[in-house]
Amino acid sequence: MKKQILLGVSASIAAYKACEIINRLRKEGLDVTVCLSRDAGHFITPLTLQTLSGNKVFCGMFEEISGYDPMHIKLAQKADLFLIAPATADCISKIASGICDDAVTATAASTKAPILMAPAMNENMYNNKIIQDNIGKLKNIGIKFIGPKKGRLACGKEGVGHIADVEEIVKEVKKAVIK
Repeated sequence: MKKQILLGVSASIAAYKACEIINRLRKEGLDVTVCLSRDAGHFITPLTLQTLSGNKVFCGMFEEISGYDPMHIKLAQKADLFLIAPATADCISKIASGICDDAVTATAASTKAPILMAPAMNENMYNNKIIQDNIGKLKNIGIKFIGPKKGRLACGKEGVGHIADVEEIVKEVKKAVIK
């Protein structure tokens, strides 16, 4: 049986990397289902992600999967791993604070599967003490982080905050689910 990867995509210009991540994970024989944060659809469309993953994309908290189960609970139970890539400062902070106001954050709070996050944000945001404290808080409860790396940021400058390379993300996913 294929391992089930749940890919959470938050609202970042790096959301386009989700396409390459999905393609690479599927090549590795993993099944990928995508859920989007409330604003991620401004950066990438559900249709694109559905076409690449071969699975329905979940965008809203109150989408019904089947029967009476809330969407985020059903997704959380199905996942062998929850990868959030890109993980914005907003997404990281909400999860660290227990805020569950979209499909990604509510599923993160509901899953018992391991969680991997690949941050992507401006260097000033990434280095902000509050964001670093939130990352530390999540690491302390077992959430693993991949990157970020130094690279060209959306503002046009070079800095730490660029999403990790897809190869590194896929390597960490495989390490977490293929034993």
